[in-house]
Amino acid sequence: MAIMITDECINCGACEPECPNTAIYEGGAEWTWGGGTELKEVEIDGGEIIPGDAPQPPISDEFYYIVSDKCTECMGFHEEPQCAAVCPVDCCVDDPDYRETEEELLAKKDWLHQAS
Repeated sequence: MAIMITDECINCGACEPECPNTAIYEGGAEWTWGGGTELKEVEIDGGEIIPGDAPQPPISDEFYYIVSDKCTECMGFHEEPQCAAVCPVDCCVDDPDYRETEEELLAKKDWLHQAS
């Protein structure tokens, strides 16, 4: 499963630099597939290919958010999700709507950080 940030977030930003996949963004900030990864382009739903540096719309305008498709729960990097470990208000929690196995998370990590 991926991690999500709840609306209890106090926007302290402690989580953002801890993410090895650059999957955490400040509320209102656009995100990219390529930021913090090796992805030069990505095939999205429908078969469209977009550049890895193409800006994507923010998921939240109010508080920090995690891009689920980039979250690997720090699998392959750390023993536990680092965002949850550093969050002072415990608002980085498992996302019940986004479940993945350990194998799926490791495959995602390999895809995100593929050799260029």
